[in-house]
Amino acid sequence: MQSIPKPDELLALHDITAELFATLKGWFDVADEVTISLADIDAAVEELSDPVLIAAMAMRKLQALRLLAQPGVRTTTDVVVTIVQDLDRALLQAPSMWLKRTAAATDWDAEFAALVDDDAEDAETSTAARGAADAAESATGTAADDDPAVTRFRELHAGLHRALRAVITASEGEIRVLV
Repeated sequence: MQSIPKPDELLALHDITAELFATLKGWFDVADEVTISLADIDAAVEELSDPVLIAAMAMRKLQALRLLAQPGVRTTTDVVVTIVQDLDRALLQAPSMWLKRTAAATDWDAEFAALVDDDAEDAETSTAARGAADAAESATGTAADDDPAVTRFRELHAGLHRALRAVITASEGEIRVLV
């Protein structure tokens, strides 16, 4: 196989993978060590519906991609394509899974009580404004789009796609060794 140099976009994944990794770890409270069950063929059915395990498995792939993106580590274009493809679904779903986990963990009675404790006029205005904003966001699906953490996460995810396109362009769509 012909060898080609790693594109700059692939080399730039060092920082991107580190930030995505840290974000997933924080969003999903992933432990430093995660165990997977290999007891039988169906053991993964329950595990693969657990957002924490999905995040952990994505984090492992980010570790692999970070290693392969380093200068001097040889890999091939098909390996990079496969890892980015494997990561894609989890990274697409991560922001909404995180927001759902956050909403489920929120003590809404305490949040409401905090609003009531505010100045009555400010609380009424704030509650009405928030209610209208929440209704608008529900209707348009833009709640996650306005969250700075989600926006940053999506920007980083796009960096993986830039690297993937650069690898495919540099290799002219062929399997090549990247050095």
